[in-house]
Amino acid sequence: MGPNKEQLIAEILDQTQNQDISATLQWLALRFAGKTVFSSSLGLEDQVISHLIYDNELPIDQFTLDTGRLFSETYALMERMQAKYGRRIKVYFPQHDAVEQLVNEKGPNSFYSSVENRKACCHIRKVEPLDRALEGKACWITGIRADQSAGRSNLSMVEWDDAHGLVKVHPLLYWTLDEVKDFIAIHQVSYNPLHDRGFGSIGCAPCTRAIRPGEDIRAGRWWWEQNSGKECGLHVQQERINQA
Repeated sequence: MGPNKEQLIAEILDQTQNQDISATLQWLALRFAGKTVFSSSLGLEDQVISHLIYDNELPIDQFTLDTGRLFSETYALMERMQAKYGRRIKVYFPQHDAVEQLVNEKGPNSFYSSVENRKACCHIRKVEPLDRALEGKACWITGIRADQSAGRSNLSMVEWDDAHGLVKVHPLLYWTLDEVKDFIAIHQVSYNPLHDRGFGSIGCAPCTRAIRPGEDIRAGRWWWEQNSGKECGLHVQQERINQA
């Protein structure tokens, strides 16, 4: 990691380490004016950050990725948010020609047949649209928490995303699920009702199921796979400096 990246990450950590989440978001919005963006999958954690951005009228762009295979409850949540806050989350779709080629060559549910096919579908429907959404941005905010999966447990609150050439910040990294739920209840934040039906993590409808008691929170994602890492390619291991 070059000195400029190190200095930038150190600056962010220094300015935000003793602040609450609202103050952190406000500082990031000012520090990377016009180039700060929040990616939302409309999960519980994302709804916390969306509420803070909208309620404080922060100049942070928000977007989500519509793969074309989302749950109807997810679309209904987007409409409720528009009604409550008067702002819409920008939606990015996959390139139609890539989707057409995938489905015509491999069928509509090819992702069930192999990890390779599933990752190819994720790349077309999620990774490529993400690349477009992050183009020209300098700071990418996510709703990732450390205890969502083993692969996320060793993340730092601030990372350098080399693939997109920007800093990546996880303001809720050290929050527990109970803290997220308490915030949502106290502030009456809208959320996806599928969470009340046992869905720990919500993605595409054919690739997500409710989890069973005792299962990992992301066990419902691509449940037919074994040892695949339970990631789609949006969040890959990046260069980072651990927060003291």
